Amino acid sequence: MSEKQNMLESRPYNAADPELVQERNKARELIKKLNFTSPQEGDLRAQLQKELLPNAAEDLHIEYPFYCDYGTQIYTGKNVFINFNCTILDCAQVEIGDNTLIGPSVQIYTGTHPLLPQKRLEGLESAKKVRIGKNVWLGGGCIILPGVWVGDNAVVAAGAVVTRDVAPGTVVAGSPAKVIRRFLV
Repeated sequence: MSEKQNMLESRPYNAADPELVQERNKARELIKKLNFTSPQEGDLRAQLQKELLPNAAEDLHIEYPFYCDYGTQIYTGKNVFINFNCTILDCAQVEIGDNTLIGPSVQIYTGTHPLLPQKRLEGLESAKKVRIGKNVWLGGGCIILPGVWVGDNAVVAAGAVVTRDVAPGTVVAGSPAKVIRRFLV
């Protein structure tokens, strides 16, 4: 198994593997170009965004700057809006459903490290898929941790730290995020 295969299949992997480093460097070059384009360069932005995020819907709207590890593990539905300064660490797949709004400075992490220091010193890390459902609103500055699933029609309040799954049709807030409201949809 290659380190990339291990990463994509949520097994421990070495992020310093040359193939992974090369892919992250390619993404960083595209990110640099995208983050420094002007709104008037719409065609160039669309071309660069498609190259960085080949699995995103055509109508994905991003306010730059935007940051990610690879881009290739980010899958978006239709009518997704990502506000300024979003960071998505896509070592594993990140799915974002239709009509989702992502506020400024939102962070979505798939990468994780061993808890025991001896294991961290071995240099291996792992990644867990994140899924954001349809019609979700991620408030500004919230953080979604590895392995979390946010259900359809949910709202994550600004600044919340989401450490576990969020049920559909709920509002969560705080650190760690807890349900503060449920509603029927």
